[in-house]
Amino acid sequence: MVEAVYPDDTATRQSIIDACLWMGDVGINQGTSGNISVRVPDGMLITPSAVPYARMTPDMICKLSLTEPPAPDARKPSTEWQFHQAILRARPDVGAVVHAHPAHATAIAIQRRPIPAVHYMVAAFGGIDVPVTGYALFGGKALADMAVDALTDRHGCLLANHGAITVAPTLDRALWRMEELENLARVDTLARTGGEPVLLTEAEIADVLVSFDDYGRQ
Repeated sequence: MVEAVYPDDTATRQSIIDACLWMGDVGINQGTSGNISVRVPDGMLITPSAVPYARMTPDMICKLSLTEPPAPDARKPSTEWQFHQAILRARPDVGAVVHAHPAHATAIAIQRRPIPAVHYMVAAFGGIDVPVTGYALFGGKALADMAVDALTDRHGCLLANHGAITVAPTLDRALWRMEELENLARVDTLARTGGEPVLLTEAEIADVLVSFDDYGRQ
């Protein structure tokens, strides 16, 4: 399995900031909520804690190893650094992790249910549904462990009473998945206003999965 790796340079750091600003512009995130990490040759880059994205600069992006906690004298990374670190360590195919609190996806996470195959775009997440984790306090190992478990064979998951995570080889594709996840959640919510949705079968989703290797932005 080939690792997806970004260079640790100003352009990569700025792309993380630009991605955060984009999520705010399209309504996927609000304020300082959410966070982004990317894999670099000797660890990961991640957004800092509690810094408004409009005020963020490339030098504020934090660098961590994939095995050790942040140095006590370093800039404080996102409170969710543990699940970013754990996912990148467990998934060498992943080059970027995006976490956000989009309204419809978060509403379904509050219901503590997965998003089933209401639309063929569920295949963008690697299977017949988008799974949901149990609840754990943000920023802790318990949540990190549950996120890693949910993403074992998926490219996105919901976090109970919290938000969503998407992963991909590239940051662009992880952002695309987050946007698609929120739209899928919105479609699921709207469909349920008229009754119980008719779900696609496992065989129908399997046919879609065959076509999804190169689907969407790279």
